Amino acid sequence: MSLDFSLRVGQFSDVLLATEFRPINSTSNIEVESGVLAICKKLLEARNANKNIYIVGNGGSAGVAAHAVTDLFNVAKLKATTLHESSLLTCMANDFGYENAVARMLGQLLNRADIVIVISSSGNSMNMRNAANIGRQKGAFVLTLSGFKADNPLRQLGDLNIWLPSTDYGFVEIGHQFILHNIADRFNSSLLGEFSG
Repeated sequence: MSLDFSLRVGQFSDVLLATEFRPINSTSNIEVESGVLAICKKLLEARNANKNIYIVGNGGSAGVAAHAVTDLFNVAKLKATTLHESSLLTCMANDFGYENAVARMLGQLLNRADIVIVISSSGNSMNMRNAANIGRQKGAFVLTLSGFKADNPLRQLGDLNIWLPSTDYGFVEIGHQFILHNIADRFNSSLLGEFSG
């Protein structure tokens, strides 16, 4: 793999342009712009109904989640938060196993029609898969972001699933950040008309 900057820029652009948005229980993708607008509409509904948005991930994806929370809280005025507080996370991991830690917190916090955004580059993380499952069980809208294999397990679990066709962690993580930032940016008041109707 070449690390030449110009070549990598082109490769990253190709990955973003090939991003797929797929609803649950479907083998067909929806057009990317339609998918982004559908997410914005869902977030606007959550804001208007005073619902919560939980964004979760591991490692680099936890960093993506934290940045997305900042943008959605500040720009979109959403009740967005992560679940990465170290004392609580390590308590849940110690008492119930790391694979159940986030799901355990969501199980206690979630209300119907809240939103859970689950981020995993590979889509294989068991604790992220369990988080998506508990979100659906509790009646939340679940959005997943993953990469790597097209048939990764997380990609099957969200109400809407965003997948980036790359096995490069840098491309997938920054791609997820770009998508979430783009969504937050659309909450600028001049753009609200695009998805509020």
